[in-house]
Amino acid sequence: MSESIAGLRHSIAGARDLHAIVRTMKAVAASSIGQYERSMLALADYDRSVSVGLSECFRQSRLSPAAAQILPQQDGETIGAIVFGSDQGLVGPFNDVIAEHAIRALAALPGTPRVWVVGERVQTRLADAGVTIAGNYAVPSSIEAIAPLVGQIQIDSEADLERGHYTRVHVFHNRPASGSLYLPVSQRLLPLDAIWQQKLAARPWPRTSLPEIVGSGATTLRALVREYLFISLFRACAESLASENASRLAAMQRADSNIKDLLDQLDGRFRQLRQSSIDEELFDVISGYEALSEQRGEDRTGPRARLTRTEV
Repeated sequence: MSESIAGLRHSIAGARDLHAIVRTMKAVAASSIGQYERSMLALADYDRSVSVGLSECFRQSRLSPAAAQILPQQDGETIGAIVFGSDQGLVGPFNDVIAEHAIRALAALPGTPRVWVVGERVQTRLADAGVTIAGNYAVPSSIEAIAPLVGQIQIDSEADLERGHYTRVHVFHNRPASGSLYLPVSQRLLPLDAIWQQKLAARPWPRTSLPEIVGSGATTLRALVREYLFISLFRACAESLASENASRLAAMQRADSNIKDLLDQLDGRFRQLRQSSIDEELFDVISGYEALSEQRGEDRTGPRARLTRTEV
């Protein structure tokens, strides 16, 4: 009986330690979500500035917006893709959702996909589906690590573009959504969309004094397009990280609820077993006391009965 009680005590202590870890992970995930959301809000201001500069370049350029594309919009034999996933587990179906979305989207496009993956977990799922993996990157662990990752992705992708490995680039990631944790989304980065360029060119300049492009218009346009691509990749990475932590937070909330239920069950079993042990010990004490009382009673009455018979 004592061993069973000791085993339950050990189980309860282990469950409480696990509960503390889960609560810590919940706090870290919730804090990370706030940081990545604030980074996306800060990025929006820079995005507006780059968009205004692009709109003026398209408007002042003598070329048509469609001709201002950095790459020709044509069907290539290879399609470049960047897929954001996770390196760590405890995120539910996070990697499965984005992997399935990327596989379906790439299968609908003409050509062979050449995929760069951010995260080991999603890389495994894509490789199992037969997708060609051109390279992989580690998921950034903080906001400060996003910019170096995006810069490295741009360097590698531009090198592949110059070698003619592909002419189109798509990015796939999970995006936070209200009412649900996240939704898988995709965006074509290159070639630049002609309709998007026309909308930018139609935007009015926000001030009364008209701007002037310094230096070569083509050089400025390329620099702004490079910043636009940086912003797009930075936003995709930040949204993916926010979605990952939201999925982890949901998983930790489910684990928290399950551990609480388990602790209630273990506590109930422990109290029941301890009460049964106490009852058995009390029964043993009472039984021993009654047996001892009966034995003492026989010792007191036995000699008196023998003396009475002798006198008679």
